Amino acid sequence: MIHYPATIMPDPSRTIARPFVPGYPEGHGPADQSRADVIVARILALGERELDAELADISHSLDERHNEVEGMLMRRYEALAAELGIGAEINDRQRLLIGSYFTQEYSFEAAALFNPSAVLHPDQSDVPDGAVRFVMSLRAIGEGHVSSLSFRTAVWTPGGALDIDPVGPTTQPPVVEQGRDGDTTFVELHCGGSRVISETVLFPVTPSQRQGIEDVRMVRFVDDDGAATYYGTYTAFDGREARSEMLVGNDFHGFDMRLLRGDAVKNKGMALFPRRVGGRYAMLGRQDNENIWLLTSDDVFEWSGGVKVVEPRYPWEFVQMGNCGSPIETAEGWLVLTHGLGKVRNYAIGACLLDKNDPTRLLARTPKPILAPTEDQRDGYVPNVVYSCGALAVGRDILIPYAVADSFTAFAATTVDALLAAME
Repeated sequence: MIHYPATIMPDPSRTIARPFVPGYPEGHGPADQSRADVIVARILALGERELDAELADISHSLDERHNEVEGMLMRRYEALAAELGIGAEINDRQRLLIGSYFTQEYSFEAAALFNPSAVLHPDQSDVPDGAVRFVMSLRAIGEGHVSSLSFRTAVWTPGGALDIDPVGPTTQPPVVEQGRDGDTTFVELHCGGSRVISETVLFPVTPSQRQGIEDVRMVRFVDDDGAATYYGTYTAFDGREARSEMLVGNDFHGFDMRLLRGDAVKNKGMALFPRRVGGRYAMLGRQDNENIWLLTSDDVFEWSGGVKVVEPRYPWEFVQMGNCGSPIETAEGWLVLTHGLGKVRNYAIGACLLDKNDPTRLLARTPKPILAPTEDQRDGYVPNVVYSCGALAVGRDILIPYAVADSFTAFAATTVDALLAAME
């Protein structure tokens, strides 16, 4: 196993703009006005000189860290105006200022940046010979333990260098709209305002995600006709219940957020195979919070039933097993990185091999972890954890981005042959 010196650390200076609506404690405030109404009235009473000063201060505060500040604040105003029934008599400068008072900067990765997955970048132009460009999804945690989705890009030369691209200078939440597919509605996220992928941040936008979008497992899925689609299964958490949902996109300039249906989606850790198996979609899950299951379906958004394929066998996985992202297709079968939960709630990473034509058949597995917490990487937000949501395979070489102590992201590399040699 090769360990790279590169790491991705959380950066509290990176912020997104999110809605902010203060209210009165019960029994306080005027009976006929909300607190938002009162604040808007105060803003509209400002004179031109005061209005100029406040708008200049907004520009100084936000322009360096956010794209399209005026458009962002106008969209925030429009959402508020629809709730408050205001609009016609208010000029654009007042609208911008109202939008700013009901917006807050949120440091989305102030606490942690971890649980990465990796997929090939849709654009492989101008990459050095023998190297590949890839995209990582990462779970970012900020104030209140709210999780959102962040991205990074990098270039990797198997057997050689790993270069992480610098992040874009600003951040950009997507424009959110409602989409429709027949009788089904879903959320459309338009990320065209981001100049590079790392400027895009996906923050919770639906009630089911109120407390977070967690542990996205990205996969580049190639259908029978050769068309490629990026799917990302993730855990939506509302503060009490967790369920699996899915991102769907083609180029990272936009995504659909789709609900998943069926009795197998009421938990965490689902990972889609990168192609159909036997003519059907295939998915790994751990709906019983103990074992790895295989599910198949004719509809990528509906998952029920399943067959248990991998159970805890060795001490480092006695408590629980799960997948570390989508399976990797090899000549020998489907290579699956696994996580195991053992004593003192230690998380380690192993691997197993499933039959290529019948993934319910377990062919081999590693009796010992291939990655485990080390003395210099055991401390952090959640001690004694290494974890990944998806590796990148290039030929027989494998890059494993992995989380350390639920705090930051590190990188290791190995080969298919080395992993198979470690199995029994």
